[in-house]
Amino acid sequence: MLKFGVESTIVVFGSARTLPPDVAEKQLKKAETELEKNPQDEELQRQVRFAKTQLEESKYYQIAREFAGIVTTYDQNTTDGFQFVVCTGGGGGIMEAGNRGSADMGGISVGLNISLPFEQHANPYITEGLNFNLHYFSIRKMHFMKRAKALGCFPGGFGTMDELFEALTLVQTGIIQPIPILLFGREYWEKIINWDIFLERGYICEKDLKLFKYCESAWEGWNQIKQFYKI
Repeated sequence: MLKFGVESTIVVFGSARTLPPDVAEKQLKKAETELEKNPQDEELQRQVRFAKTQLEESKYYQIAREFAGIVTTYDQNTTDGFQFVVCTGGGGGIMEAGNRGSADMGGISVGLNISLPFEQHANPYITEGLNFNLHYFSIRKMHFMKRAKALGCFPGGFGTMDELFEALTLVQTGIIQPIPILLFGREYWEKIINWDIFLERGYICEKDLKLFKYCESAWEGWNQIKQFYKI
């Protein structure tokens, strides 16, 4: 990263399975076409329902792409000493959207790929020379946090939760300085995680609920970062 002068980053992460809107639309149309041929088929009905869900979730791909584009545009034009280079896990879905948003604006972005039993391929939007293939999740998470000035966290599965709670723990315990931790899609997060139960049972403190902010749009996320750093 030194070769490219990358000293600080905005990390974007979320599900590797989130589809771009155009791809999700095509999959739904294909599923609906198959169902029309055999309307009583329960498996085809399930596939249509799932395709509709994927299309709904694809909005997060678009938001992540736009968010990364906004960050990159700022980084290209800043004169106040702040550097925000987009960094992702290097794979598909939300990670692809982050790198793609930077590429849209002609900027650079980082991909921290991981070797998995089910092989993860690097997305094509990572800047050449800034795609790193790591073997251990612990090392990968260390590099995510080492330069992070903010986290943009989108809906995802176990890996997303791992990265989110690692960040929350590091800030909560004072291991790292506070940074904006942005949770995109409040409805999703409040369904997945019952923060109030943590609080009611004494597992966290009231102030811990201020470690993160909810966002619904790319600009809302960016404005949270601007407000935090007073830029």
